[in-house]
Amino acid sequence: MTVTAPAPSGSLLGARAGGSRQLKNLTAMVLVYLSFGVALVPLIWLLWSVLSKGLHAVTRNGWFTHSQRNLTYRDPGGGAYHAILGTLEQVALCTVIAVPISLLVAVYLVEYGSGWLARTTTFMVDILTGIPSIVAALFIYAVFINTLGDQRAGWLVSLALVMLMIPVIVRTTEEMLKLVPNELREASYALGIPKWKTILRVVVPTALTGILTGIILGIARVAGETAPLLILVGYAPGINGNLFGGFQASLPSMINAETLNLNSGGTYGLVNGKVQLIHNYAVDRVWGAALTLIVIVMALNLIARLIARFSKVEQ
Repeated sequence: MTVTAPAPSGSLLGARAGGSRQLKNLTAMVLVYLSFGVALVPLIWLLWSVLSKGLHAVTRNGWFTHSQRNLTYRDPGGGAYHAILGTLEQVALCTVIAVPISLLVAVYLVEYGSGWLARTTTFMVDILTGIPSIVAALFIYAVFINTLGDQRAGWLVSLALVMLMIPVIVRTTEEMLKLVPNELREASYALGIPKWKTILRVVVPTALTGILTGIILGIARVAGETAPLLILVGYAPGINGNLFGGFQASLPSMINAETLNLNSGGTYGLVNGKVQLIHNYAVDRVWGAALTLIVIVMALNLIARLIARFSKVEQ
């Protein structure tokens, strides 16, 4: 007669604990994938809607070479050249102003920052991070238009966008500079190289690709802002390349201007002396401008991702 010894109680508890952990792991993984799928549905829906409704306008002849001057919602044709030009000019001026300031602030906070001045600077950057774009626009309006008597123009939009871009670049540059190994700094100091030259020749070049990623993300952050455009510059359907005079178009303001005509179509009116159903071409222009803006922002984000993959700091 064979007697089988009972299994140790510890192994049974271990098996039960292992099964419980696997069940919890499987449950968490299912919930993560489910949440990802739920979040992906509206994104895909949005991209498909804009692409399907705006592709015709973007691929139409003249979209990138013509403006909307002297065109109404009844008139076909026209393009978004004036809006693209305005967006690029306003963002370019904002970048020229914001990037040097942001880099200097980040270098100060990481390499020199200590005491009350560094704490105050960090606190102010945190405040700028949470400021809504409309508050930045109202501040610029109060200072330059109400107080100094300037006229609404595209360069004021750039000043408002600067306040939104600076915290993005400062925070990204800070993190990239902190990732630079201290051994590189110490080796440079050991060779008798002063601190400012070490920062300029060693620290910044090492973190350069990460810094460029932050700059591009900052540009993408401000490219689609609408509130500063509505407050600080009027919409012009014609081409105006002067940032310092007159109304100037941009892609967000073009979308806003065309939405005023969205309810004008679908009615009957006189066309060449005949009563016909009026087609509302403003709808096509709204979707086309939205698709163009999405493509620009998406391209900037993709460039930032590609640069980040080759970051020397991450390697």
